[in-house]
Amino acid sequence: MAKTLNIEAVFRRNFDAVFRLCYSYLGSPADAEDAAQTVFAKLIDKPRTFADEGHERAWLIVCASNYCKDVLKSAQRKRVVPMPAYEQAAWSSVDEIDDTIDAVLRLPSKYKDCVYLHYYEGYKTAEIATMLNVPASTVRNRLRDARALLKQALGGDVA
Repeated sequence: MAKTLNIEAVFRRNFDAVFRLCYSYLGSPADAEDAAQTVFAKLIDKPRTFADEGHERAWLIVCASNYCKDVLKSAQRKRVVPMPAYEQAAWSSVDEIDDTIDAVLRLPSKYKDCVYLHYYEGYKTAEIATMLNVPASTVRNRLRDARALLKQALGGDVA
């Protein structure tokens, strides 16, 4: 008999990581929450079986990344006029954005993906390569390039 997916447990384990990834793409807490909910709705609509929690998390991260890229490419998104004062006020009530996070959010997505997965989620370069379907050397090069961009943006040392 097939094991039933406990969506509530999956949601509790992974929502924060999916939300943070969506925020890193979309730059808005409200948009990130909508995107994260859409990712979990996809899982509810088409339940999957995962080998383990790592496989589950990897699938959710790739799904969230792909969904956010689609949102950013959409015509609807391009017609929306941002409200920077509102967005900044909304975020600062939740938490403070420091210069490093702000600089990471401004990175091109190919670098942002690698930085997020490596430094915020703790994945190794080989795991990131599998998730992004690129060679491990590409991941390492993107991390190196991202560190250089961050160092330039921040005007100092970046580890």
